[in-house]
Amino acid sequence: MNDLANSTPSKIRQAIREGVWDKPTSSLANGFLQANLVILPKDMAFDFLLFCQRNPKSCPLIDVTDPGSFTPVQSAPSADLRSDLPRYHVYRHGELTETPTDITEFWDDDMVAFLIGCSFTFEEALVKNGIPMRHNEEGRNVPMYKTSIPAVKAGRFEGPTVVSMRPVAEKDVVRAVQVTSRFPTVHGAPLHIGHPAGIGIADLDQPDYGDSVTVKEGEVPVFWACGVTPQAVAAHVKPPLMITHAPGHMFVTDLKTEEVGVI
Repeated sequence: MNDLANSTPSKIRQAIREGVWDKPTSSLANGFLQANLVILPKDMAFDFLLFCQRNPKSCPLIDVTDPGSFTPVQSAPSADLRSDLPRYHVYRHGELTETPTDITEFWDDDMVAFLIGCSFTFEEALVKNGIPMRHNEEGRNVPMYKTSIPAVKAGRFEGPTVVSMRPVAEKDVVRAVQVTSRFPTVHGAPLHIGHPAGIGIADLDQPDYGDSVTVKEGEVPVFWACGVTPQAVAAHVKPPLMITHAPGHMFVTDLKTEEVGVI
């Protein structure tokens, strides 16, 4: 388990399940797709499915389970979504009430799980193109911010769009756009480049989720739509129960990154 970055998804999930790894997953699973998680009662599932369909940049769907099933049969048929993420967030009526490492005790046969593409997936491609990931260099979680961009409403679901930010050297911004555009199933091209105030972000040093990172001279903050958007929506909509991944603590699928890339 010493080199999880290049290990198989099943071994990474085993390490997470056994408590060997309980940190953000940005540096793990090179070559494989990572996913955000949202779990809701069945009576809210259609509205959320429609919300994802109307907000594909923030919520690109990878997999949806049958009601009561904790196995994502299309993306990782040997996995258990109750235990295979490093940490979870449990929201009750919009309030974060628990942050467990296992949600077996919360699970019932009425639940539907959604896996949503995560931008950690394209970070390997950015690094291969000479664009470093500052949060990994500094040993931090990627910074994420609520914006003034409203998500498209669907049923009872509405709220602000959340973005993740990575500093990129000015000379590499175009390349970053080109590289990430190849991965629409994990948020694709940036949603905004530069000027945080233009999307309602007052202070880069005060992210709503994750950790702040250094933006050096000659670098531009680049913002990608983020799968934490449903957590901001939960605070707005206040469903009786909603379980998600803890920001940065993703689910590692069996899907290869190149299989979801667009040539």
